[in-house]
Amino acid sequence: MVKQERAMRTREALVRAAASEFDRAGYEGTSLSRISKSVGVSIGAVTFHFSSKSELADAVQQAGRSVTRTAVEGVLAEPRSALRVVVDLTLILAQLMEREPSVRAAIRLSRERPDAVPWSEVWLPTVRRLLDEAHETGQLRAAALPADVTTLVEYLTSGAEAYLRSRMGSDMAFESAVAQLKRLWHVAIAGVAVDTGAHAPCGPAAAITGEPVVLGPSAVVVGDGRQ
Repeated sequence: MVKQERAMRTREALVRAAASEFDRAGYEGTSLSRISKSVGVSIGAVTFHFSSKSELADAVQQAGRSVTRTAVEGVLAEPRSALRVVVDLTLILAQLMEREPSVRAAIRLSRERPDAVPWSEVWLPTVRRLLDEAHETGQLRAAALPADVTTLVEYLTSGAEAYLRSRMGSDMAFESAVAQLKRLWHVAIAGVAVDTGAHAPCGPAAAITGEPVVLGPSAVVVGDGRQ
């Protein structure tokens, strides 16, 4: 039993160390020897648990997806309107990207490994289902098609990750991606064009109305008047 617990702790330590390395250096830039030194074990101990770098990368991606899936389930458990859940979900994803190396590593590895399962598959189908529901129940303008809003969510999430990658590791303080995403959602909800009728290139600016609702220190969502 003691040996099994020790082996489990070593495996978990290897996955954590590998997540940090894959996040920092990518798949090609990461080596098993560097991971073994980070954990303080031999290469033999690494290969006892993972026969190859590919297998270890699989474990890291699985860990990142698992963390994400748990967060998605937590958001879905709250009784809110579909559109509010979508906004909350994107904020949680940005928070995970800030705090969880396994999530950032899963995102990067899904880009760099051609046969890898995309990280977005954990949450994107849920976003599309929620936006279909939001459209059907009148939470979106008729012209705001669920497919287009889903694409917007993908762009916002990818942008948050790109922003973090450009700032993390530097000595300079930087704004939270969650805080940025909150502001961007307010812009998206309110629209950017002045409503001047026929002179407006995209028609009326306000897509959805609502007041911000503070849920806690890390989440602000935009209400739509529906509970």
